[in-house]
Amino acid sequence: MTVSPLPAVKLPLSGWGRCGVVESYVHRPEKVATVSQILAGDRATIARGLGRSYGDAALNARGSTVLMERLNRMLAFNPQTGVLRCEAGVTFKDILEVFVPRGWFPGVTPGTKFVTVGGAVACDIHGKNHHRDRAFSHTVRSLKLMLATGELVETSGEQNPDLFWATLGGMGLTGIIIEVEFALRPIETAYINSCTLQAKNLQQALELFDEYEPHYHYSVAWIDCLAKGDALGRSILMLGNHATLSQLNPPQQVNPFNYQPKRPFNLPWDAPAGLLNQMTIRAFNEYYYRTKSAVKERAIADIDTFFYPLDSLGNWNRLYGKPGFVQYQCVFPTEVSSQGLTELLELCSQEGWGSFLGVLKRFGPEDGLLSFPLPGYTLALDVSVKPGLYAFLDRLDRLVIDRGGRVYLAKDIRLTPESFRKMYPRFPQWLEIKSQVDPDNRFTSVLSHRLQLLSR
Repeated sequence: MTVSPLPAVKLPLSGWGRCGVVESYVHRPEKVATVSQILAGDRATIARGLGRSYGDAALNARGSTVLMERLNRMLAFNPQTGVLRCEAGVTFKDILEVFVPRGWFPGVTPGTKFVTVGGAVACDIHGKNHHRDRAFSHTVRSLKLMLATGELVETSGEQNPDLFWATLGGMGLTGIIIEVEFALRPIETAYINSCTLQAKNLQQALELFDEYEPHYHYSVAWIDCLAKGDALGRSILMLGNHATLSQLNPPQQVNPFNYQPKRPFNLPWDAPAGLLNQMTIRAFNEYYYRTKSAVKERAIADIDTFFYPLDSLGNWNRLYGKPGFVQYQCVFPTEVSSQGLTELLELCSQEGWGSFLGVLKRFGPEDGLLSFPLPGYTLALDVSVKPGLYAFLDRLDRLVIDRGGRVYLAKDIRLTPESFRKMYPRFPQWLEIKSQVDPDNRFTSVLSHRLQLLSR
């Protein structure tokens, strides 16, 4: 058997959920030419950023994994338009540290800054502003993609548009993303004018979203998925706009772009298995809900506190112990969101599958062929791996499918091919493009094999 012309180290890898560990031949290139040499071998390949996909999207048990974090050069920036061109390994942390002091912020940012730009494209990430600004793909102007032949291809909405939209949200299966050109947004300060609201149940939370979202650029809610009865879906809404200079206090006005990234604390060990159980989650949810209800309704927050609260604990995934966890994120269409969310939360509460972190957001229009968002509400739940979990999530899948929704591939590790095809009706169109640019399926992942994405 012929192997890649470059040496590789076989290493165990997992997603951020730390379950489903596989061994893969790992490369860590520093130059674009090296990526082409890797593809000259005969192993199927997948690119990987910082490994923040929760499941198996960036795992490749049958071939090579290309770690992209050293291809992290910023190549060009236009201060008139805010358009940045950079290599795929640049992280949101890099962008914040370089551009916030200059008065710029990502047009769309995920809930962690430890994500690469290439990963943001492959997963078509969304943020707290999707209801206004759509997904990351909506900020992307062009991509440079390396095909299986080693050829570099420029794609955009005008140039190779089919490949462009198949790559945005395409989970890295159309080629290796080398460069991305995308737009930042201008900001007047490095602060957020935030508003915190308490909702006594899901219905009130949805009413508050309707009332306040027209006035706020960013919105998200923490939700208690173990609450029952009249308190089902009780929530804490957090909304915000980029603060103007006049909204800052005098000391802040002296240096309005003073961005001081918070240094994360890293857990030195895995938490004991079972630490996050129904009893501890219920106690935490009660404490958090009562504490946050006492918070001042409006405040000036720094960027890290508002956008990236979990980044303060650098390896928070260790809280779930060695068995790991699954993040289940689904979306329901607008017209059935209330009913779908109610049914899902009732199931979680009745069966005792609580989530330490439950997040509710509203989505705007749909974009890429395999992009997750569609107009409606999305709910994300983190659930510890233990017996019975996957069977319970299968029940949630059926509920989501019946309501015309879908789950997020970047978070998934156990969806079936049949459920996937019901959730993503544009898959045949995506597969046609994939077959044209990668007829030999040189780009594969554990996810692509599990969901049978390489064939009809």
